[in-house]
Amino acid sequence: MKQTIHFTLNGEPVYVEIEPYLTLLDLLRDRLELTGTKEGCGMGECGACTVLLEGKPVNSCIFPALEVEGKGVTTIEGLMDAQGHLHPIQRAFIDYGAIQCGFCTPGMVLSAKALLDENPKPTEEEIRNGIAGNLCRCTGYLQIIQAIKAASKKL
Repeated sequence: MKQTIHFTLNGEPVYVEIEPYLTLLDLLRDRLELTGTKEGCGMGECGACTVLLEGKPVNSCIFPALEVEGKGVTTIEGLMDAQGHLHPIQRAFIDYGAIQCGFCTPGMVLSAKALLDENPKPTEEEIRNGIAGNLCRCTGYLQIIQAIKAASKKL
């Protein structure tokens, strides 16, 4: 039996009818057509599906969509400002070459945002801990860490 949920997605109210077994990832990608959030492992291990729920990173591939009722969700699509300018973290990822294949990037950027919102001037160790739930197969992490450091100075 379908249920209607209401939540805020990237600053906009959403009312949607869903099946109770639907994951947040499937809701975002398949129903709401926000394909920036990626499915990597489908088991909450790789972080490619990371979105922010009330400002905290969650693995949307294992998060029940019903649980967002009345809450705020931010996806990678929600980071640009009203004029279409990239968020400073997104810009830093580009400037520092922290993107190669790009598959991990949305989750990595959102984990970095959650970290910098909580700790605006993290140490390298704190950055490594902040992105520990996100796997990258391409960059070796050095550029990602440099990008997050640079973004912290601009925020």
